[in-house]
Amino acid sequence: MTTTVAAYAAPSAKAPLERTTIERRTVGEHDVLIDIQYAGICHSDIHQAREGWGEAIFPMVPGHEIAGVVSEVGSGVTKFKVGDRVGVGCMVDSCRECEPCRSGREQHCVRGNVPTYNGVGKDGRPTYGGYSQKIVVDEAFTLRIPDGISLDVAAPLLCAGITTYSPLKHWGAGPGKKVAVVGLGGLGHMGVKIAHALGAEVTVLSQSLRKKDDGLKLGADHYYATSDPKTFEELAGTFDVVLSTVSAPLDFGAYLGLLKTGGALVNVGAPEEPIALNLFSLIGGNKTLAGSMIGGIAETQEMLDFCAEHGLGAEIELIEASQVNEAYERVVNSDVRYRFVIDAATI
Repeated sequence: MTTTVAAYAAPSAKAPLERTTIERRTVGEHDVLIDIQYAGICHSDIHQAREGWGEAIFPMVPGHEIAGVVSEVGSGVTKFKVGDRVGVGCMVDSCRECEPCRSGREQHCVRGNVPTYNGVGKDGRPTYGGYSQKIVVDEAFTLRIPDGISLDVAAPLLCAGITTYSPLKHWGAGPGKKVAVVGLGGLGHMGVKIAHALGAEVTVLSQSLRKKDDGLKLGADHYYATSDPKTFEELAGTFDVVLSTVSAPLDFGAYLGLLKTGGALVNVGAPEEPIALNLFSLIGGNKTLAGSMIGGIAETQEMLDFCAEHGLGAEIELIEASQVNEAYERVVNSDVRYRFVIDAATI
């Protein structure tokens, strides 16, 4: 039988979130029922709740940075038991048959992965996310949270952590490499921590020097203001990798100019507006403009284990569920250091 749980939902586009109830499906053979303890607020929650990325499904229960404890398992579950500390990220299913799925890149499922919220599951029902008391997820899309990370600071790793870990690993961030992280927000602060832990020399590129002390404490070796034109002159040709984490359109030609020959500008932010680019900024220097979207399930588990090994968690502001609308406005205004996390006990 289905389970009725409390949740916070946007009833329509751009409407304030409000407390409501939703139905969670019956625990199936390979499902786990998770008592959610913490849910991070990602900027993408706001984009989708306000239809900034296109038409969405309402009512919408956002949240794809979920940490909690298993309270029930299906008869065929082998990976988890009641009491295990677990997480759920940005997707809860995929076709599992296409080449990306079979190679551990379920996020690029040819048929489209099933997003944790604002999607439709294989049962034809809308998916609801982590701003809720409980969630039912297939064990194949459930992650184990190592004991070395507390659940509140682990929750944002399920999106912000993997979104930055995956491209940094793919593009070879490590000893001897110079990495720039554009933006010191929810994604950027984890990019700095992870790039530093990987052994790279890390520079933060932010609009101002307002967060410089924070950036250096998080692991950055250098910090520059992009509002100063001299920054782009001084750092021209410096970096092996520039990781852009911001959700606003940038002058990508200027940032490509910061790369060494053969370097890569990797975008993980998702602005609502299109960008313009003079291709000579790519051709000159054999440079790459790339994108990256979260990571597969195996890589996400790898990231969690890496963070536990290196003592990494998100920098958070813990809030009650009733503060979610205020938190949304503060995220839009870049007024959070560095990730809001909802205490699900207050839902």
